[in-house]
Amino acid sequence: MGGGGGLQATDLRRRLESTRCSGTTTRRPQSPPRSLRRDDQEERVELQATLASGQPTCTGWRPCRRQDGRKEDGEGKGGWRRWWNGGSGVIGSARGPRIFGTDQDGRKEGRSGKRHRLRWRRGDLRWIADVATRTLLLGIVLFVTPGLCNQDAVHITAILGESVVFNCHVEFPGEHPVPYVLQWEKKVGDAEIPIYIWYDSYPTHSGEGYEGRVSRVSPNSPYGGASLNLTDIRESDQGWYECKVVFLNRSPNKNGTWFHLDVHAPPKFSITPEEMIYVNVGDAIILNCQAEGTPTPEILWYKDANPVEPSSTIGIFNDGTELRISTIKSEDIGDYTCIARNGEGQISHTARVIIAGGAVITVPPMNQTKLEGEKVQFNCEAKALPGNVTVRWFREGSPVTELSELDTRVTIKSDGSLVINPVSADDSGQYLCEVTNGIGDPQSASAYLNVEYPAKVTFTPTVQYLPFRLAGVVHCYIKANPTLQYVTWTKDKRLLEPYQTKDIVVMNNGSLLFTRVNENHQGRYTCTPYNAHGTQGSSGPMEVLVRNPPVFTLEPEPIYQKKVGETVEMHCDAQEAEGTQKPTIQWHRRDGASIQRNRAKTVGGNLTIESLRRSDFGFYQCVASNEVATISASTQLIVEGTQPHAPYNVTGTATEFSVTLTWLPGYSGGPDYKQDYTIWYRESGTSEWKMIPVTPSGSTTVTINSLTPGTLYEFQVIGKNALGDGMLSKLITIRTLDVALTHSATPSSSAGQAAATDESGPKPGPPKNLTVTEVSNGFLITWEAPVERNHLIQYYTIKYKTDGPWKTLNKGQIRAEETSYLVKNLVGGRTYYFQVFANSATNYGASDQVKFAVPARVKHKAITAGVVGGILFFIVAIILSICAVKICNKRKRRKQEKGRAASLGDASLGPIYIHTYVYVCVYIYKYIS
Repeated sequence: MGGGGGLQATDLRRRLESTRCSGTTTRRPQSPPRSLRRDDQEERVELQATLASGQPTCTGWRPCRRQDGRKEDGEGKGGWRRWWNGGSGVIGSARGPRIFGTDQDGRKEGRSGKRHRLRWRRGDLRWIADVATRTLLLGIVLFVTPGLCNQDAVHITAILGESVVFNCHVEFPGEHPVPYVLQWEKKVGDAEIPIYIWYDSYPTHSGEGYEGRVSRVSPNSPYGGASLNLTDIRESDQGWYECKVVFLNRSPNKNGTWFHLDVHAPPKFSITPEEMIYVNVGDAIILNCQAEGTPTPEILWYKDANPVEPSSTIGIFNDGTELRISTIKSEDIGDYTCIARNGEGQISHTARVIIAGGAVITVPPMNQTKLEGEKVQFNCEAKALPGNVTVRWFREGSPVTELSELDTRVTIKSDGSLVINPVSADDSGQYLCEVTNGIGDPQSASAYLNVEYPAKVTFTPTVQYLPFRLAGVVHCYIKANPTLQYVTWTKDKRLLEPYQTKDIVVMNNGSLLFTRVNENHQGRYTCTPYNAHGTQGSSGPMEVLVRNPPVFTLEPEPIYQKKVGETVEMHCDAQEAEGTQKPTIQWHRRDGASIQRNRAKTVGGNLTIESLRRSDFGFYQCVASNEVATISASTQLIVEGTQPHAPYNVTGTATEFSVTLTWLPGYSGGPDYKQDYTIWYRESGTSEWKMIPVTPSGSTTVTINSLTPGTLYEFQVIGKNALGDGMLSKLITIRTLDVALTHSATPSSSAGQAAATDESGPKPGPPKNLTVTEVSNGFLITWEAPVERNHLIQYYTIKYKTDGPWKTLNKGQIRAEETSYLVKNLVGGRTYYFQVFANSATNYGASDQVKFAVPARVKHKAITAGVVGGILFFIVAIILSICAVKICNKRKRRKQEKGRAASLGDASLGPIYIHTYVYVCVYIYKYIS
């Protein structure tokens, strides 16, 4: 039998064999080298660790030899000096029985021999115990791994899922083949479990979990005859295996080889974070990524292809399996990749961290028009992060799923669409789609469903009454979409032409109005409505009867006048006509306000109000009605001794700077009370009210002055008497007129200070940020338009001064839209003061004064320019003088040559020369200038 590889026990044996004992001529026990000394406890720990590993271990004892080859005897009876070599070093023991004790100088013991003998006995006992312990450990090792001395284990590494061959040779005794049994066992704990048994001509046996995965290799393979093929490697296959060859009736009866199988597996994720992780800024998250494999995979984290750098808010924990972010920031959003790798491969998983967002409607529902009986579908598509969008539909504020009239006809599809099939006339209305994913507020969008249908009669009363000699109506109860176009009527089964019949008017809703009823209007009527889609049919027959209306037998007085706290009783009664029902009587306030029922009661037709208050003041109606007609009678209740009632019918007229108000007085509280008025007003959009008392006392008209042109104002009028303030009138708004440019409000000048006048009218705000800046061609004055009332500005004015009074800088008006002005002629080395005025038609607003010192170099530039100009002027003067002398000389020469020229017949040459010289001189002067 043969095998390859080695064990830690083999190293132990080799070290033992390579250890040499040092010879000595002295009787002193030999000590191991200082570098090789070990404590006994450490030796035992190492041996126990070797045994616990489950590996076969070979250890041995042998006597140390002297350098001359002879065994070294110990001192005294039966004494041996032994060395135990093993493990990773040499462990020596020289603690034999000390018969001849010596000190460090080699001297024999003296008179204290008795004490030394006692010390010898104690040391001897310790030595005997140490030898016994080592002998016991050696026996355990030899028992666990019998017959394996001088044998090395074979270490094999396999990949998960692949196959491996354990190469084991059969070594026959004397090299003569004999029958044998092949048995492969796996060491599990302290037991060895058979996983494969083979004997010639007998079925093979495979252990549990190895069925179909183990087989003996082919005899023609390059492997040994006892080799085992293990396929579909699993992680549980890792461990120690022994190849045993048992010879039948032969000696030795068996041999074998130990194998250790290491199963390596590429990484495989056991836990990964979700692919999409939705967070909000400030949240904390943990990304957990764990992987299995052999060797144990290493976990790495990357963000957007870059390694994750730990920081104060980002950390990697638990051997890299957890990436923790304590506070999410915007820069933490991105793709996080977990990489698991070992020597067998690498895998990765990416999780995307996204800022969570609420649902947003991308396709809102649209208004639709359908015919009754058709199908309608409203779309409502939404997007969200995360995308778990919930869609709800409402009709006029109520969930559609809770409306009984829609219960069997409505469906909400998976994409959020609302389907109504079929639609009915009553389904018209507003439908609202609401979407949410649990983040933020729900978003909604609505659409209107317009259901059209032919005109139809919804209700047909069998009997209708018309009041004799009064106006009455025969109703046709119609519903139509689109709107009604016309109605045809029949009376007593004949077509009725209401447009051609006296005292009959067709109302907008299709009903018939009889302006004065007589007995001829009685009969049997039907109506048929029509619209763009036609009609759904006629009404049933309606019997129209002419009857006398009810009449008042007792009417309320025109005015009831009572004081505060008193009780008033207003009387009313009515009687029905023959053949009609008795009328019912009710009381109402004409202004629509409710009657205080806790202080009012109706007995028969009489209304009684107790503990009168100012709020009870007003007009009341007694209404008597039955099936024929409704009649009413009015009265006024005046409650005296109260604060004034609110003025009414407030009107006003405006000018540029004023508003004139007029009104009608409310009830003053009684004849004993005089009423005065106060005007409340404010500029629209502000919160502060201003109050102006109206004079003279009792006047119902007033003019408010000093208002801003082109401004909207709010006004209210309140009355007051001796009992206190009354109620405010209704609020009215009036806008003052815009101002036209009629005259200037330019400030005048005064010595040593800016202008100040007593102009009236609205005042523009002051210009802001006045600055003076030197530019290449002068000095630029700039400012910003006023913030307050800048609509009043018509033009700007700039004032300046040095040491004297203020003067106007600009020659003309600076337009309101301009905010800069260029100045060229400022004296260098002087200090100027500037101020800008924003002018309206009657007033102005002044900016702050700005001080500006003109640099002295500006003055030097002026001097240089003067010198250059003087030189040029001098040159021009010289040229002109020369020209003048030339002209004089020419004239003189002309006179001298006049006679000769006359004799020659040519007298025009002289003037030509003179004109030429003059032209040249003038040209030179212009060119130089």
